[in-house]
Amino acid sequence: MNQPNKERFKTSVGGQALMEGIMMRGPKKICCAVRKPDGTIETKLEDTPTHGIWTKIPLVRGAISMVESLIMGYRYMMYSAQVSMGDDYDAEAEESAFEKWVGDHLGKKAEDILLAAAAVVGGLFAILLFTVLPTVLVGGLNHLVPLGRWGKVILEAVLKVGIFLTYMGAISKMKEIHRVFEYHGAEHKTIACYEAGDPLTVENVRKYTRFHPRCGTSFLILVVIVSVFLYSVLPWSSTGLRVVFKLLLLPVVMGISYELLKWCGRSDNIATRIIRQPGIWVQHLTVFEPDDSMIEVAIAAVTPVLPENPEDGKW
Repeated sequence: MNQPNKERFKTSVGGQALMEGIMMRGPKKICCAVRKPDGTIETKLEDTPTHGIWTKIPLVRGAISMVESLIMGYRYMMYSAQVSMGDDYDAEAEESAFEKWVGDHLGKKAEDILLAAAAVVGGLFAILLFTVLPTVLVGGLNHLVPLGRWGKVILEAVLKVGIFLTYMGAISKMKEIHRVFEYHGAEHKTIACYEAGDPLTVENVRKYTRFHPRCGTSFLILVVIVSVFLYSVLPWSSTGLRVVFKLLLLPVVMGISYELLKWCGRSDNIATRIIRQPGIWVQHLTVFEPDDSMIEVAIAAVTPVLPENPEDGKW
């Protein structure tokens, strides 16, 4: 049974669940650990990217973090797929004609361009689904049944939250995604064990909670909630104009959500507990209990990135 997270300190160390693996990011290093078909664990260690002064500017760093997470997340997901499938993974068969053309003409830059393009496509899909679609639906319904300003605001908010929760619930039912979400639980439990000051063993990690306030799921639901409040002041004179305003304000929404997540990650009071509670609720859809083999992968991923002094990795 899970026990409360008895934190002795808070850390900025975090990660991402992958296909049969986990990526952990520390102050100086990033480690990706993936379970191979033969049962062994392959690890890949890289330096953590730095962005200089931009990471110090509130609001701005949130948008930068979001874009970087999309690009790096896609890259590590592709890497984990290749390692976890072993000989069954045929890179040439998976390569499209466009990818081959980019590789032939741009060489080493090809991978970065393709990863950035994939991240952009993924981001555009999310924007279309969670930002544009609710507004278009409400605008269309308003032509049939006049709703009034606040009726439209409330309905748009309900649709946005409903679409988000439905999407999360639907993908969690997919076998492959459900397993990724189990690795997600291993990631959280391992970080909780580390923050409690316990040695990182399977037995110790297993007893900790799978929910964590700094989860990416919590960030996403914060983006949804913040956008509901921020977009409520935008005009409804034109559906198209409202969509444009929402897109222009999206970096601000991400920036505010990121700062709230940081605050909730390093502070524990009534206000932060209220703010992070929706994220904890939604994590029931995206974070599942792992088995011991998944915890082993999480430990292998986090150990190389931990700072020698926990104070160096404070959130």
